[in-house]
Amino acid sequence: MSFQPIIPLSGLTGWQFLQRTLPAQQEAFSNSVVVKRATETFREQIGQIRTAEQLVENRQLREVALGAFGLDDDIDAKAFIRQILDSPSSDPSALANRLTDNRYKAMAKTFGFGELGGPFTGLSTAMEDVITRYEARQFERAVGNQDNTMRLAMNARQSLEDVARDVDGTDARWFSIMGNAPLRQVIETAMGFSSRIGALDIDQQLEQFTDRAERLFGSSDPAEMLTDENHEKLIRLFLVRSEAAAISTTSGAQVALTLLQNIA
Repeated sequence: MSFQPIIPLSGLTGWQFLQRTLPAQQEAFSNSVVVKRATETFREQIGQIRTAEQLVENRQLREVALGAFGLDDDIDAKAFIRQILDSPSSDPSALANRLTDNRYKAMAKTFGFGELGGPFTGLSTAMEDVITRYEARQFERAVGNQDNTMRLAMNARQSLEDVARDVDGTDARWFSIMGNAPLRQVIETAMGFSSRIGALDIDQQLEQFTDRAERLFGSSDPAEMLTDENHEKLIRLFLVRSEAAAISTTSGAQVALTLLQNIA
């Protein structure tokens, strides 16, 4: 059985406990039988993979590759993933570069099947980074099985780092965030927006996000949310507002139930 993360409380208090115990919990999780078997298999075999097709046809390697970028739900979309992996970063028309979710582009660049001098599957440093990301993302998934709000908070920094590194320009970064559902949820909630903002015209959404970011974080550039002070503020706002919304929903449901009982 895999190690199950310990999260005794929800909200900001639970987050603070998780942060204090994170190194020990992550180590125990990474050393669990299921995760260790997956990472050892990847480490042993990835160096022999020379094409995107070979990677896609090996389910064990495909699971680690996708899991490292939080794309686990695409595990059976083999043709789609092969096309992503073959995307050269220099070609704007390549599939990975046309998708607003930058996680696909990050994965394609990491393995480098479409890059000059690629693939990078024989570079131990790059592939160890994939393993590290896989262990972190799978731990987040395990956390999410208990508290999905915590999972979203944990994933936010890596996702923001990918956007800041792989996407140039403030507007382009916001469009990338809008296409990354988990990251968008964190930022949208932290900024006090409801999901109804998604119904606005895309340029209106951009204006709303940049204006609110300027007020909250002192800059319209999402990359500025990676400073220690701003990122701590982002996560604190997300957790507090998420918990407040959950309490409000629960209270409203309780009121409705009481009214129905009284009517009966």
